[in-house]
Amino acid sequence: MAHIEFLDETMRDGQQSLWGLRMRAGMALPVSPLIDKTGFSTIDLTGGGMLDVLTRYCQENYWEGLDLLVESMPNTPLRAGLRANANVTFGITPPALMDLWVKRLCAHGIRSFWIYDVLFGIENMLRLARVAKEANGAAVAGAIMFALSPVHTDEFFVSNARKLAESPDIDSILLYDTAGVLEKDRIEQLVPALVKAAVGKPLEFHSNNLLGLSAKAYLDAIDCGVTVIHTASRPMANGPSVPSTEIMARNIQLRGHTHSLDESLFEPVATHFRDVGKAAGFLVDQYAEYDEFSIQHQIPGGMMGTFKAQLAMHKMMDKLPEVLDEVAAVRRDLGYPGMATPFSQLVGIQAVLNVVTGKRYGTIPDEVIQYAAGFYGDTVAPVDPAVLDRIMTSARAEEVLANPPKAPSIEELKKQYGTDDEDELLYRAFVPQADIEKMRAAGPVRRDYPMLSSPELDQVRKLMQIATIPVVEMKSAEFSVSLRREG
Repeated sequence: MAHIEFLDETMRDGQQSLWGLRMRAGMALPVSPLIDKTGFSTIDLTGGGMLDVLTRYCQENYWEGLDLLVESMPNTPLRAGLRANANVTFGITPPALMDLWVKRLCAHGIRSFWIYDVLFGIENMLRLARVAKEANGAAVAGAIMFALSPVHTDEFFVSNARKLAESPDIDSILLYDTAGVLEKDRIEQLVPALVKAAVGKPLEFHSNNLLGLSAKAYLDAIDCGVTVIHTASRPMANGPSVPSTEIMARNIQLRGHTHSLDESLFEPVATHFRDVGKAAGFLVDQYAEYDEFSIQHQIPGGMMGTFKAQLAMHKMMDKLPEVLDEVAAVRRDLGYPGMATPFSQLVGIQAVLNVVTGKRYGTIPDEVIQYAAGFYGDTVAPVDPAVLDRIMTSARAEEVLANPPKAPSIEELKKQYGTDDEDELLYRAFVPQADIEKMRAAGPVRRDYPMLSSPELDQVRKLMQIATIPVVEMKSAEFSVSLRREG
């Protein structure tokens, strides 16, 4: 029997998968101190995409909100996620800007990182791990991004895990299954080999529950040597998110394992996020049916909503099955990139364009050209020669190829963006100035989510005083509430 550590994903992967990164600080602050006291080994809190989404779509100051959340959770190491060669955007981020992002997260109180590169650019991953170590001694998990394909063999994964584990700057190995497709037979072969490759360092496991298999996969992986599992509070779990903390705490105890969680805190945290999610019109309490086709396209759960929105815009929702077929085909064409950011988006966008335009590779985004040209790193397998020829002779190819990623210094970046403030530099580098100005005009970050407080609701309450019926209902994108007059 083993003692199992739990890493909380409620405020990062849970809300990324279900809420599209739109969890404002005030949505979590009322219960973040409870999460901090629950006994998690680490709390995954943030990632580069949040800076963009919170600023552009929520008009909330990312750094201010992060500071409030960090201050509210002093007892547990807080984690951030990093893509090794890019941040916020799908393009390539200069190394100096990536290093600065790590340093500033450390300065704001982040004490743990998980670092990944779907193409396994180990050199970039280890450089960022070293930056984190030098900044504040942060713990670093090196991620092995699992994918199914002819080239993603156990030997491929183990070789990369060994390269990571040999570094003194890597503290754990993270097996990350974005599509939730790992089943018992593969786990029994892969996980013991990863445990051996990790040379005594802990093995973490993260599996998005798209097929409804991940809770069982966690148990199978624990049997094979995994000691840290990633879970989320039940309203923020399952479906495209990870399994719930509630069910996994119960499951491991039924298997005879132990944990350090205070189960009395599960319910108040869950009740809060369920209420907030419903008030905001976000998904909560999700479940997934097993769909064999998901194993072919391996689309992360958060992308399905994007597909549907793009097809709806073109009045082509009936084409969704064809798009999913095309995703599997494009992935084969492009050399089986793992289906995680940014390549899940690149494959998905190309598939939608192929279907919507009716011509395969008739329109090719710049990022696909950059990928095929090796700007993101060496592809896992060669791009299909015929497809590569179409990409390299496309309308935009000449200009894209003539402008490979630049690597300016921090001093050059400060001059380019006109600021010595490093937090502000990251803002200006990643977010349009107009969106930054709208965010600042919106005022300071709220410390709670106004589920039952707004000018509109105040007006409803006044109307209730003279209403001739006892109930008034109000619905919007932000809330759904029914008010009943007493007496």
